Amino acid sequence: MPEETESGYLVANLAKDLGFKVGKLASRGAQIHYKGNKELLQLDAETGNLFLKEKLDREALCGVTEPCVLHFQIILENPVQFFQTELQLTDINDHSPEFSDTKMLLKIPENANPGTVFPLKAAQDSDIGSNAVQNYTVSPNLHFHVVTHSRSDGRKYPELVLDRALDREEQPELTLILTALDGGAPPRSGTTTVLIEVVDINDNAPQFIQSLYEVQMLENSPLGALVVTVSARDLDAGIHGNVAYSLFQGDGVSQPFEIDEVTGEIRLKKELDFEAISHYNIEIAATDGGDLSGKCTVAVQVLDVNDNPPELRIRKLTVPVPENSAETVVAVFSVSDSDSGDNGRMVCSIQNDIPFLLKPTFENYYTLVTEGPLDRESIAEYNITITVSDLGTPRLTTQHTITVQVSDINDNAPSFNQTSYTVIIHENNSPALHIGTISATDSDSGSNAHITYSLLPPQDPELALASLISINPDNGQLFVLRALDYESMQAFEFRVGATDQGSPALSSQALVHVEVLDDNDNAPFVLYPMQNASTPCTELLPREAESGYLVTKVVAVDRDSGQNAWLSFQLLKATEPGLFSVWAHNGEVRTTRLLSERDAPKHRLVLLVKDNGDPPRSASVTLHVLLVNSFSQPYLPLPEVAHDPIHGDEDVLTLYLVIALASVSSLFLLSVLVFVGMRLCRRARAASLGVCSVPEGHFPGHLMDVSGMGTLSQSYQYDVCLSGDSRTGEFKFLKPMIPNVMVQDAGREVKESPPCRDSFVFS
Repeated sequence: MPEETESGYLVANLAKDLGFKVGKLASRGAQIHYKGNKELLQLDAETGNLFLKEKLDREALCGVTEPCVLHFQIILENPVQFFQTELQLTDINDHSPEFSDTKMLLKIPENANPGTVFPLKAAQDSDIGSNAVQNYTVSPNLHFHVVTHSRSDGRKYPELVLDRALDREEQPELTLILTALDGGAPPRSGTTTVLIEVVDINDNAPQFIQSLYEVQMLENSPLGALVVTVSARDLDAGIHGNVAYSLFQGDGVSQPFEIDEVTGEIRLKKELDFEAISHYNIEIAATDGGDLSGKCTVAVQVLDVNDNPPELRIRKLTVPVPENSAETVVAVFSVSDSDSGDNGRMVCSIQNDIPFLLKPTFENYYTLVTEGPLDRESIAEYNITITVSDLGTPRLTTQHTITVQVSDINDNAPSFNQTSYTVIIHENNSPALHIGTISATDSDSGSNAHITYSLLPPQDPELALASLISINPDNGQLFVLRALDYESMQAFEFRVGATDQGSPALSSQALVHVEVLDDNDNAPFVLYPMQNASTPCTELLPREAESGYLVTKVVAVDRDSGQNAWLSFQLLKATEPGLFSVWAHNGEVRTTRLLSERDAPKHRLVLLVKDNGDPPRSASVTLHVLLVNSFSQPYLPLPEVAHDPIHGDEDVLTLYLVIALASVSSLFLLSVLVFVGMRLCRRARAASLGVCSVPEGHFPGHLMDVSGMGTLSQSYQYDVCLSGDSRTGEFKFLKPMIPNVMVQDAGREVKESPPCRDSFVFS
């Protein structure tokens, strides 16, 4: 492409040249890279057209280098591919030749012979090839013409040739116009004025010992360093033999050298830079006192030293990198070194303890790829240091650190802290009670680590888990939805699942074992004797039974467990408290003594059955005991057997006997009251007459409960004896015993002694 082409120029269609379909470059993320990150070209990835982004100046980009080739890299992704693109800029004639000086002075002795050649300064042209200076001309005159010569590098320089002898007396000065023409179409030109001064005769011009001096200098040479010493001789004598040295002309660039005009020593006045200019051509002039001069060339070759560290440029960076991807391109970068030789040769490396590899591609391009699948849970971030070292002496090193973050994928299932949980809860709990929390963790991150808890279908189809247990899906808190009953369910188990929100979702499960603890919520239940029967249970006890005789055994159970079901038995009430006893642990009712004729034929026992819970629960049972002479004696009829007339008369007689006994007791009570009243009246009267003293205090006014059968101001005990045949209804009153009351001093309580054995207490 010609230089200076307007921006927007279609350079090429890369898709067509690479054999890709339209849109393929866009789908693969095509990018254009050029040294120095300059955006000279623009790629339309959709169409594949490569456009010029700005005008390109060949002289600025390549200088005198020919051909001028710009190297571009096309980088494609998925997979990563590199294509080398070369754009050659052709020169156009956009620069005119220019002379460094607008005037040149030549002093020519008048005795110069025709054919003598006088060197002239060449014009400079930034163009190259045919567009550079091709020819020199001089304005028409009678004495001179210009000859154009070529140097070894192809550049043209002029020489002025004397055609006709000069005569200072005739014409001491001449003015010529020197024109430099390039080979462009149309050609461009530049001019300078050549002023010729005719001097007197100086027969010999200075001559250098060498026409060419070749010197090598290190680019890090210090200022003032000696480059070379040139030397010239002049065969003339006097002032015409004195030689003065000067820099005649360089390469059109600012010369970093200076020369001592007397000694001819050339020294360094500016720092050298191999990377900028590696070669200098210096023309040295030696001029004598008669203004004759000679010329030589000093060629200075700048030697490279390792003074530039390698450069690293990241062209593409993929961050973050999925943890399960293998051989993924993480970064594409290029390295360069401005030095030459071993100083410019580079070695690229990364640390060894990371799962990444460097792969060279072409022309100092590298790709950083993963060696295998990564594991974010082990290492979530890598700091990769890319080290680029050259092979110079000493070695220079450049390091660049890339931080690569590993993105998470859902490759870890939730993990419970325990494989199984045991929850203990008391029965009769309140509904919606929090009974525990299960917890699971997930090594992933983000939504892949967000855990949701759920109840899994129970393995037991009869377990209504949904109505029994609920779980908070966010934090794993377990709640029991209703009150539990130990007697119905002592334990149950279910499974809980923990599921993350990855794609696909992963899950795990744990077993939860619930144990229900018993509370004392059930009172003992009496199995025997039956308490809900229509007819009370009656036990028969022979009168000849020995002490410790087993009358019956109360059988009771408790639906609770443990100590809540440990039962103890206690005798609460008895017709004859001292006649029977109950064993506390087995419920056996036994006699405590031998029976006598005075013992009542019928006994009613109230037993208490109590568990060992906290608080304890109890149940009572009523037991009827009938004393018989022997098991062959008739006893109380069963309800389903009809009474005969004789037995009916006996029952009526018994009723009458009871009524008579009650009447007698009432009369006795009335007599006692009258007696007490009379005594009080007598004492009152005596007190008023002063006959006797009345003791202080009062008769006890409270009533005392005797054996739970009634109340009286005083208690009297009667021995009652029944005949052997209780059905005859005979009842005999014996003499009353001494009242079982002791009246103490005023203000003290009245105590009662326990009732006598083998006696009934009537009120």
